[in-house]
Amino acid sequence: MDRDTILLAQHPQFSRWLDQVTATGGCAHPIHLKGSTTTRDACTGEILHHYDTAHEPGERLLVRCRNRRATICAPCSRLHAGDTFHLVRAGLLGGKDVPADVRDHPRLFVTLTAPSFGAVHRTTTDNQRCRPRRSAGHCEHGRPLSCPASHDTADPLTGQPLCPDCYDYPAHVLWHAHAGWLWKAFTDNLYNHLAARTGRTRTGLRRAARISYAKVAEYQKRAAVHVHAVVRLDGATGPDDPPPAWVSAEDLTAAVRTAAAAVHLHTPCSRGLGEHELHWGSELDVRPLRAFGGHEGLGDDAVAAYVAKYVTKGSADTGIGLDHPITSPDDITTGWLSAHVRTLIHTCWRLGGLPELEPLRLRAWAHTLGYRGHILTKSRVYSTTYAALRAERAEYQGAATGADVADVLDAVTEASWRYVGSGHTPGAALIAAGIAEDLLRNGEVARVALRERRADEAAS
Repeated sequence: MDRDTILLAQHPQFSRWLDQVTATGGCAHPIHLKGSTTTRDACTGEILHHYDTAHEPGERLLVRCRNRRATICAPCSRLHAGDTFHLVRAGLLGGKDVPADVRDHPRLFVTLTAPSFGAVHRTTTDNQRCRPRRSAGHCEHGRPLSCPASHDTADPLTGQPLCPDCYDYPAHVLWHAHAGWLWKAFTDNLYNHLAARTGRTRTGLRRAARISYAKVAEYQKRAAVHVHAVVRLDGATGPDDPPPAWVSAEDLTAAVRTAAAAVHLHTPCSRGLGEHELHWGSELDVRPLRAFGGHEGLGDDAVAAYVAKYVTKGSADTGIGLDHPITSPDDITTGWLSAHVRTLIHTCWRLGGLPELEPLRLRAWAHTLGYRGHILTKSRVYSTTYAALRAERAEYQGAATGADVADVLDAVTEASWRYVGSGHTPGAALIAAGIAEDLLRNGEVARVALRERRADEAAS
């Protein structure tokens, strides 16, 4: 590593390479691109801007990997967390083309959980015992149905089944595979139950109100997903339209509870598995949200920060699943997994081979225990998008560096790029990590200075 670092530092284009790494924020696994971009005036053919990697170090350009997992790339995960925070916060307090009036709309923080698939060891506090059942006896496999021990979050037994043979692993995997449909059924029910509670028809309610949301999936210690969602009630056209006066936050809260309880789906019938009924767990949490100085409910900024923090967690943080797809059962043995999680992945692989379950693509999603889709999703008009936030940041950075092309209405851009590699050499990785740490420290100092300046301005 030392030799690699010295050779890199002695390279004639080392300073330009440093500029590239700094521009990526010290990305741990940058993408290497080769190509060129030319912008011309469509009327005159005049070249307004031209860029070619031919004169770059190694004839390549480094760009961010944009991986959200902190265990894979901490600099990119921090950027993703910041984007997520602003995306969620804008839907709560306004900004990013969302009017500030949304803070006055009924808004809830909802947690939906998975049902029980079998008894597991649970986290306890104040020296409480896990499952203190004096006369619980033993299951049919000879294992005790009670646990007198106390478990903290670091205990490897936490979340593990009391009896793996009694645990319904196929139901667990199938529930994960249908989580998207369960959420869709919940939101559909929500309109029906809110209409019934307010004395309107579903059509009448949809013409007057709209439900917007942003949700994040989180794995519990038992390796089952539960869903945190910010749910907001708007007028018919979205955040610009206030909700009707005849729908209150209490009505929305009651409708959420009954709509979740009414969800019942069935899996495709399988000769070996039969048919499973799917529903949400009985542990449902619904809390109102407050803006700024309110005293009741959760704080908007706190909720946005919580969601932003969770989306950056990888499998090494949660101990659940793998960060990459698996291609064969042999891949399952490569990760540091608990016996419970390993069995869930094996179950995904086994069920994925059944013809009747092929549409679920369980083998492709075995590394996430059958759960499909993005960690964070939102309704169309909840707030801004990741793409818009990235475009705004790129425009700001371009303006700050003076990289804007002349303002020509009929400009045409021709681009030709190809992928030529990724990652760093050991020496380059060490330098990039130092740059990322410096940028993080500079950002923290700047934020502290900004808070102090705002405090001084408020005091004066």
